[in-house]
Amino acid sequence: MSLQLAWENEQTEYTITDELIGLLEQILQEAGKQEGVTEGEVALTFVDDEAIHELNLEYRNIDRPTDVLSFAMNESLDDEPLIHYGEGGPEAEGEPDPMLGDIIISIPRAIVQSEDYGHSVERELGFLFVHGFLHLLGYDHQDEESEAEMMGKQEQVLQQIGLTR
Repeated sequence: MSLQLAWENEQTEYTITDELIGLLEQILQEAGKQEGVTEGEVALTFVDDEAIHELNLEYRNIDRPTDVLSFAMNESLDDEPLIHYGEGGPEAEGEPDPMLGDIIISIPRAIVQSEDYGHSVERELGFLFVHGFLHLLGYDHQDEESEAEMMGKQEQVLQQIGLTR
């Protein structure tokens, strides 16, 4: 088993190439390795500003577009009892990897931010993707300390695969 990336493209502003998806798969594997996560599936969707604006309003009550949103599947499971399958459980039956969650990236935001930061759109998409992945694992940036930790982890992953500024 390994980390799997499922993706969809729901925007028309930027062409999603096989090379870009390969790069994001590399980022997923490297981030997973650094965080000790070896199994699971991440669903990635590329959208426009209008779609991410609607999601941001609906789920975060913030009435504007944003660059990336993450929806972790395990957040709501914290209070539920753990199910022990014993021998012959889902793993033995070849069940798919557990779903870690969804990452939604706004392509127009990524393009503008790549221009603002003076690096490639691919680098920005990689940054947003690893940022979203860390959110799926429970990282947050509510204060300076946690933001610094998260930024450090993001940069470490991107440097490891050679996606530097």
